[in-house]
Amino acid sequence: MSKIEEMLKINDYPGRGIIIGRDNSGECAVIAYFIMGRSENSRNRIFSELNGIVRTQAHEPSKLSDPSLIIYNAVRALGNKTIVSNGDHTDTIYDCMDRQMTFEQALRMREFEPDKPNYTPRISGIVHLNDKSACGFNYALSIIKTDGGCPDSVQRFNFAYNNPIKGKGHFIHTYSGNGNPLPGFVGEPRSVEISGNINEFMRVIWDSMNIENKISLYTRFIDVKTGKYESGILNKNNGD
Repeated sequence: MSKIEEMLKINDYPGRGIIIGRDNSGECAVIAYFIMGRSENSRNRIFSELNGIVRTQAHEPSKLSDPSLIIYNAVRALGNKTIVSNGDHTDTIYDCMDRQMTFEQALRMREFEPDKPNYTPRISGIVHLNDKSACGFNYALSIIKTDGGCPDSVQRFNFAYNNPIKGKGHFIHTYSGNGNPLPGFVGEPRSVEISGNINEFMRVIWDSMNIENKISLYTRFIDVKTGKYESGILNKNNGD
């Protein structure tokens, strides 16, 4: 199990990343989602939260040149399920699961992003609170990507985690590092340590991200017994 700060400090451009796990008290399911950017259009963003929906939006609307792929709902809740993703497939998952489809079935409707030559992977996660489970919840992560950068070949990987261990989570991100084109994530989600309260955990992530490329971070701690949650947002464009 690695420390998230160590992983972020050696990668100046992991792109967009999702961390899901259990806090070290054992009482909360943890979700963290961050975005990074290299272009002016990508960097002109902030996270906002309204009625439990977390969305990207333009920091300065007049400078937004292309909203496709960068403006979307990132986090939505459906009953006892909380969905997080790096694109508009958040809504695909929400709509399909509202029609009694599974997380995996919903994602079969989508492919990687059409941003040639990067073909950015679509990453997703879901937390499912379960009163019948002794641990209170389970979670899953997913990635949809090309096979070695070939746009004619789609690879879909799903990872399910039951009975989460205290103080442990899993981290998946879009890029293995910087480059042109950007190299996609490879392998399974990384095991990472989750420690401290929400503010401490957020600060560790935020302070470890590349200062030039980081844009926004959202974190949610969900009480697995009550479903109530605490959330926090850090936006570089707001001076955080």
